[in-house]
Amino acid sequence: MTDEVSGAGAPAVLVAPDADALVAAVAARFVTRLIDVQADGRVAHVVLTGGRVAAAVYRAVAESPARSAIDWQRVEFWWGDERFLPEGDADRNATQAWDALLSKVDVDPAKVHEMAADTGQGPEAAATEYAEQLAAAATAPGESAQVPAFDLLMLGVGPDGHVASLFPGFPQLAVDDTSAVAVHDSPKPPPTRVSLTFPALARAAEVWFVVSGDDKADAVQTALSGGDVPAATPKGNSRTVWLLDAAAASKIK
Repeated sequence: MTDEVSGAGAPAVLVAPDADALVAAVAARFVTRLIDVQADGRVAHVVLTGGRVAAAVYRAVAESPARSAIDWQRVEFWWGDERFLPEGDADRNATQAWDALLSKVDVDPAKVHEMAADTGQGPEAAATEYAEQLAAAATAPGESAQVPAFDLLMLGVGPDGHVASLFPGFPQLAVDDTSAVAVHDSPKPPPTRVSLTFPALARAAEVWFVVSGDDKADAVQTALSGGDVPAATPKGNSRTVWLLDAAAASKIK
């Protein structure tokens, strides 16, 4: 990958020639990040995302010989958002992650924190439950959105500039008193979702935006130029990295 933009306080923008190269690079970085965290004697807290590219990254991690250097029992997995669907539905981000990676490594199920599936209780109850899970693991009690200090937060970006399930113009963008919210009438199916809020996303040491495809190029350019899209908001407390293929990076100025 090539480093297109870097600097103190600025996000790093790393561009791969195509989607396959992007997946390989992100998978290698993922393994290295977890190894580095565990080398400091800590349990790694990782926030996963969903989507086609993310699934490919997780498969690449599962297939990497370097995965054996990670103590998977000492990784806590969280999600940035979830499609509010029945347990095991193929469109759930958690199902995708289990199929591609988690079922293939020796994770501790108690450290895999899925957002609740649709069992008839409603997405508001699911969001409240997730906020309680996050608060139970919080490292800075007393903050308005009590969550652990995430070591790595992975985010995709939609063509409209959304991240997690925080969509342009939606009221959830302004929520600052909880870590998880229900989302109704999503412009991207399925319409009902649960998402972390911006205050929760702000608790990550490293934020990685992983983006592929020319349909995302306008959103990438808008976010990197500080435009009015949700993707412009999340920043890592130590590092923010945009990991792009050439198509997604094609409109960066």
